[in-house]
Amino acid sequence: MTDELKRYARQLGFDDCRIATAARAPHADAFLAWLAAAHQGDMHWLERDPDRRTDPAQVLPGAKALVVVSMNYYQGRSARRTPGRFARYAWGADYHDLMLAKLKELAGFLAAQGGIQRCYVDTGPILERDFAAKAGVGWQGKSTLCLNETLGTWFFLGTIVTTLPLEPDAPARSRCGTCTRCLDACPTQALTAPYRLEATRCLSYLTIEHHGPIPVEFRRALGDRIYGCDECLEVCPWNRFAKQSRELRFRESDALQTLTLAQLAQLTPETFRRLFRHSPIKRLKWRRLIRNVCVCLGNVGTRSDLAVLEPLAQHSDGLIAEHARWAVEEITARCRPVTPEA
Repeated sequence: MTDELKRYARQLGFDDCRIATAARAPHADAFLAWLAAAHQGDMHWLERDPDRRTDPAQVLPGAKALVVVSMNYYQGRSARRTPGRFARYAWGADYHDLMLAKLKELAGFLAAQGGIQRCYVDTGPILERDFAAKAGVGWQGKSTLCLNETLGTWFFLGTIVTTLPLEPDAPARSRCGTCTRCLDACPTQALTAPYRLEATRCLSYLTIEHHGPIPVEFRRALGDRIYGCDECLEVCPWNRFAKQSRELRFRESDALQTLTLAQLAQLTPETFRRLFRHSPIKRLKWRRLIRNVCVCLGNVGTRSDLAVLEPLAQHSDGLIAEHARWAVEEITARCRPVTPEA
């Protein structure tokens, strides 16, 4: 049955499918200590019932195994030729919707064998990376991300908790060795030690999960990153083996290829919803996108961008207005004419 399950998973488009025994997560204690240190920031859902998050049997009574799948999303170089970067995972279709539909089909196979299942794609109370490593899908790198010998860093995870007693696979062996490129490359030193991320310093957290103002101390480090940060992924040497995904829906959308920072700053809430309705970017919401774009313009914009920023600096939304004012000040100071010495 396990062999059939894995074959079916590949037919559905998953790049790997492996099994872990349902038991307390290997890094449960480290996760609880991380929460106690308040490194989760605004991600308050992580605090809710943390013991349940570390034990699949509390998610599905009678759970015996976890099916862990991976899906490659690598699409090569961006076609974008203007400042403004988006994390690769958000270039195309929303992976939550795409993968969940496939996971439900896989769960249907297990149901036909008499199992009861719960499916999750980065949305449920499961420490996916812990169980991915336990199942052998990949190992947890020093960046805290899951790494794979052939996919590098560019893959999504999905999990099915099942009551079927499936035969487990061997766990993955860490292959990071002495490499610390991910730690060295982090623009804000959010990776405070190997395998330890302080989320409140991470640019992905600040641009996506954080709802308030981006701390001034990190704004220049943001550069032209609009949504997320791939720095620790890009530098990983295991990515030399990465190949382009078979899933065409992960390809970079026309909007991400062509819209300039100034054009993004002028989007209305309605246009934002229309452009990104099938993208992971939709969860950012309009006001945080404009907040992020204002910071990017403050970092890389020119005097011509002041015409876009100055109206935003008077916006009724205080979050947008404050970031636009900061950007105006940054551009004005950077573009101030140099007075020749007497």
